[in-house]
Amino acid sequence: MIIVSSPAIAAVTAAGIAHDVVRHGPVSSVAEAAAVHQVEVRDLVKTLVVRRAAGDYLFVLVPGDRVISWPKLRALLGVNRLSMPDAATAKDVTGYERGTITPFGASTAWPVIADERTRGRFVALGAGERGVALRVGADAAVEALRGTFADVTDEA
Repeated sequence: MIIVSSPAIAAVTAAGIAHDVVRHGPVSSVAEAAAVHQVEVRDLVKTLVVRRAAGDYLFVLVPGDRVISWPKLRALLGVNRLSMPDAATAKDVTGYERGTITPFGASTAWPVIADERTRGRFVALGAGERGVALRVGADAAVEALRGTFADVTDEA
């Protein structure tokens, strides 16, 4: 058995959230990734970093079969403009490289907004390392992260 440790795994463990750690190799499709994680495609959750203003970011948790709805997210946040940082900035503000980003154990505890379609689901999130994921209950994860659920996505 391979023991995997990362700030994300340490954070989810410290929060007392029931979770599984899944180590996997490269995958070539969303369907293959879902099979590896033993979840439906909609339960593969992408953690996206969104910039509100200089030095002000948030995490948006997006189901694998959906995309951010920029109009919905802007309306929810009461702002006219949002953007996604480049890869280097995302790493600087989270401590994680793109493809591994998770709100758990991030270098800054940015606010978290989870798409409402994750509520009540068992989801797979990044675990801070390539080829490693966390499977967690979305409700427990969002609660531990002091996040909120909202309708912030559209069909892909």
